Amino acid sequence: MAEIKAEIPDKLSFLFNPHRYKVARGGRGSAKSWSIARALLIQARQQPLRIGCFREIQKSIKDSVHALLNDQIQLLGLGADFEVLRDEIRCINGSQFLFGGLADHTVESIKSFEGLDRAWVEEGQTVSSKSWGILIPTIRKEGSEIWVSYNPDLDTDETHQRFTIKSPTDCMNVLVNYNDNPWFNDVLEQERLDCLRDYPKDYPNIWEGKCRPAAEGAIYYDEIESAQNDERIVALPYDPKLKVHVVVDLGWNDSMAISLVQRIRSEIRVIEYIEDDHKTLDHYSALLRNKMMNWGTLFLPHDGANGDFKTGKSAQELLEALGWKVEVLPRMNIEQGIKAVRMGFKQTYFDKDKTIRLVECLKRYKRQVNKSTNEPSTPLHDEYSHGADNFRYVHMAAEQMVNDDWGDIVYPDLGIV
Repeated sequence: MAEIKAEIPDKLSFLFNPHRYKVARGGRGSAKSWSIARALLIQARQQPLRIGCFREIQKSIKDSVHALLNDQIQLLGLGADFEVLRDEIRCINGSQFLFGGLADHTVESIKSFEGLDRAWVEEGQTVSSKSWGILIPTIRKEGSEIWVSYNPDLDTDETHQRFTIKSPTDCMNVLVNYNDNPWFNDVLEQERLDCLRDYPKDYPNIWEGKCRPAAEGAIYYDEIESAQNDERIVALPYDPKLKVHVVVDLGWNDSMAISLVQRIRSEIRVIEYIEDDHKTLDHYSALLRNKMMNWGTLFLPHDGANGDFKTGKSAQELLEALGWKVEVLPRMNIEQGIKAVRMGFKQTYFDKDKTIRLVECLKRYKRQVNKSTNEPSTPLHDEYSHGADNFRYVHMAAEQMVNDDWGDIVYPDLGIV
């Protein structure tokens, strides 16, 4: 076969070296997807390869990289070597490109992709832990490779944690941005400058491939960013000299959310967060008691005083019978509660290891958006809202979190007075 003349950014030259995992992450205009498509086509023409191209969700072939590969075939002058079909691309030497959405597959259905030589996962920041758990064991042919391209969103996203924060064995991971692309043109440069001027908050993520502090449109976006910048998500050990107050958002089918909080003066320290479902109150009570902490008050939301339709007893009565000092918080409008959280957020510290789930909920707590007007409305009720509701109760209860009659204590080791 004739030699192919093709150029890609220097930072992505590793695509032609053997590695189990090849990861290209970064912002807009970096040519990462363009380069991966080009590299895979060249390799597919050099030897027969079976290549799977995946996204988390692919409702139709239009959602895939099918069009991108077709464009590169034309740019590289390989039209005579590749046959572009509606949902597949074939090379005259037997190479084959297949396309699929990972979210649609189970452990059984993914077996149709066994024997792949390459798996390219595009828009990797959206891929779930479940999908990776299904795909990776399937790509097990000798010499097979998994290629990932993505623009980071949150630092807690599964793909970022799996390949960048922790990174598996034999993983080549490169950050590549617009300034690494020698073919970055004037049109894109103007878009970049416009974004820097008009959307400075979004610019580092869009153009520099940096993680956002919180999900786009998150209710507490600014507050989380401030907590990160002020280093208030830190190692936060339990202090036995302070009471530990328990704040509960009740749930059964929905999640039960529990925060363990210590307070000194205006400082609120969330030292641990627990979330679970389909567990009884005596289970949680025993779980907490086993921690052997200096317990203060247990706070319940307003419905904690309502009797259960089966037993007639309220959560308050049941927990008091288990030996807890219980206070039921008054009903508060959600928007008023959100305002209370905003006011108290700057005084709040989080343990970086034991409140990971709570911080994740706050990063992703968003409003519903009207599809017609694109206007945000009430907060979404989803898997992240339970933690956010619990945190709202933390701030509603904060003024009642006392340490008996010990008075004010200063702990210079945490820099908190």
